[in-house]
Amino acid sequence: MSGVGVQRDLREAAALERRRQRELQRQSRIFNARLRTIGVDKDALDAQVKDRKIQEATEKARNEELANEMKQNDKMMCMLEERQKYNIRTMNKAISDFQKNFQKPETRREFDLSDPQALKKDRPARLSDNDPRCTVSGLQKFVGEDLNYAQRMKFQKEQLREWSLQQQRDSKNALADKKFLDDLHDKNRIELDRKTVEQQRIEEETRRAVCAATKDFNRSQAAELAERKKLAKCQKMKDDMDEISSLLQGNLLSENPEQAISSFGTHRVITDRWKGMSQDQLMAIRSFQQQQVLENLRLKEEERQRDAEWDRQSLQAARAQLILERHQERQNRERRQALDSINAQLSHEQKSKNIYLKEEEYSNCPTSQYYAQFNTTSR
Repeated sequence: MSGVGVQRDLREAAALERRRQRELQRQSRIFNARLRTIGVDKDALDAQVKDRKIQEATEKARNEELANEMKQNDKMMCMLEERQKYNIRTMNKAISDFQKNFQKPETRREFDLSDPQALKKDRPARLSDNDPRCTVSGLQKFVGEDLNYAQRMKFQKEQLREWSLQQQRDSKNALADKKFLDDLHDKNRIELDRKTVEQQRIEEETRRAVCAATKDFNRSQAAELAERKKLAKCQKMKDDMDEISSLLQGNLLSENPEQAISSFGTHRVITDRWKGMSQDQLMAIRSFQQQQVLENLRLKEEERQRDAEWDRQSLQAARAQLILERHQERQNRERRQALDSINAQLSHEQKSKNIYLKEEEYSNCPTSQYYAQFNTTSR
């Protein structure tokens, strides 16, 4: 990881130095009155685009490299955890079996003090040299003066030989089981990684298909909206032209409207003589039509403002999404760095624990415990 970090720092420093040199060259071109040009510096923009593409490619390669290292560390961590769990289970089982087989309550020296069948087993003070009640304080039997000394020694040797053979068989069986479990665990981890990669690929394809369908739907909606606006505008223009033609060609605008005034008042008209409206009425109608035109213009302006506001909000949402993605990428990098440090610490602790377990296993070997028990029994 240190070598990758140094290379990344060197690349970033080189990129920063290239940008600084290009900026200095650009300033020299801009502030030089003889060489300065008015407009856009296309060469500088092309160089910036090229640098941006190189930076994006470098960032993508670095992210892929970190992701691969993270997967490898996770795989190693899972294997170490499974192996540690298996060692703990094996050790606990061995301790339990040893206590069950060789550390029974009946074999303890002080069992006779709490034996519930003590009264039923009570016998005379001494029956033979093998009587367990002939203790040292009774002065009835001394070490090495029993009658079955030869048989006892032979039985103890035979028992020691059987225990050694049993330990060898148990060790071989444990090694075979450990190898089988390791192979099975490796196969399971490989299959799990394959399924995970396949699931990620399917999810990525599904996400791309949904994005493409959404984009096509938005495009069709925008085209349909534009077509509706165009048809509405054409229909309104046609209606307006029809209305103007009917007004210009009708009898209302070609004859004197005063002949329709009634003798009962100027506000009344003779229906069969009415040929048109007065100038005031026409002015009122034109004023109302002008208000309608202004209202239509106002509605169109509000609609344009709504469209502009919608475009602005869409742009802000896209920018916010981009900022959020960059923030998430930065958090992912920090988490990966923290995970690398934790993996290194756990690896160091695992090595120390393996050394301690080996020393403890050697100190708690059943053969050494048997010699200790044998010495206790002999005493």
